[in-house]
Amino acid sequence: MNWARGAGIAGIAGIAGAALGAVATGVAVERLTGHRSVRRQARMTLDAAGPYGTLRGTPGTAVAEDGTELYYEIDEPDVPDVPDGQPGGGARGVTVVFSHGYCLSQDVWHFQRAALREAGVRAVYWDQRGHGRSGWGPAPGGGSAPVSIGLLGRDLRAVLDAAVPKGPVVLVGHSMGGMTMMTFAGQFPGYVARRVRGAAFLATSAGGLGEVTYGLPAPAVRAARRALPAVLRALGSRPALAERGRRAASDLYAGLIRRYAFGQPRQVDPGVARFAERLIESVPIDVVARFYPAFAAHDAFADLAVFDGLSAGLPLLVLAGDRDEITPPAHSERIAARLPRAESVTLPGAGHLVLLERPGEVSARLAALLARSIPSHEPAV
Repeated sequence: MNWARGAGIAGIAGIAGAALGAVATGVAVERLTGHRSVRRQARMTLDAAGPYGTLRGTPGTAVAEDGTELYYEIDEPDVPDVPDGQPGGGARGVTVVFSHGYCLSQDVWHFQRAALREAGVRAVYWDQRGHGRSGWGPAPGGGSAPVSIGLLGRDLRAVLDAAVPKGPVVLVGHSMGGMTMMTFAGQFPGYVARRVRGAAFLATSAGGLGEVTYGLPAPAVRAARRALPAVLRALGSRPALAERGRRAASDLYAGLIRRYAFGQPRQVDPGVARFAERLIESVPIDVVARFYPAFAAHDAFADLAVFDGLSAGLPLLVLAGDRDEITPPAHSERIAARLPRAESVTLPGAGHLVLLERPGEVSARLAALLARSIPSHEPAV
């Protein structure tokens, strides 16, 4: 196989793996013209001009059970003391902990981060292992061993212990981040009972992802699923070739992820679109390969009982876009059915990357959740 052919095949395979494994949670820059060099220049211009993902907090590092260094940042409120039980600063204020999705990073919370800063809320944002500024840690099996969602749940515990050693917390997760929260609860129900005072599950799933067809013919999806594990293993073993192929097929790749990112992509600001594309571009292909098998195995319906079993006043939010084809709204409906006291919201016209597509509405729902997060009589833990 010559290089050009190999790169093309690797690129197309990488795109297919991205779509079927939910890498397609980003967007492409607007196709401003049909000329590739002009499109490249447009991307560079947007990269230089866009402020998205530039918000930074106080950095920290948590160490996972296998020694992996997990990067997080803390946004401290400007107001030093807030009355007990109120969202915000002070020893008794709630801390909101954000877990991002597959092939993204903590920077995807840009709009929610800006809103919480303005509201004076203490917040923690972390990069899941292999993403953003976090490490991979040891690589068992020659670097090809898959990552389990259960391991991510234990990673979340490490971040919580390091960044929020005391006080109440509210957990917020998008896509894989929501799955991380679920498996965390299943492994540490005592922690949830003692410390968690609210939770939001955005565009995520508790299981059954092997049934998702992404709007494609079911037979084609079944055939792709049979082939993808071997393809992704091959790509993961030759990441340089795979990355060259992904770059060579950048326009096709961008078009595919745009298809799955937003419900109404033409209404998305091109700068925001390019920002999300950059997030995906930064994720190495071996990360895609090692995480992909975890989604088919994910089953956390029993873990949701931990949240449902808490006090009747615990605020919970389940939010989805009705045009999401990565974690379709039916998956959020199944979560809400297991959490009957949760507020269940479906945003019309929104896709999978709802936190960027409809940032104002998502931030408003989170603000309402936080306002209910701690009763005034609640003691610090």
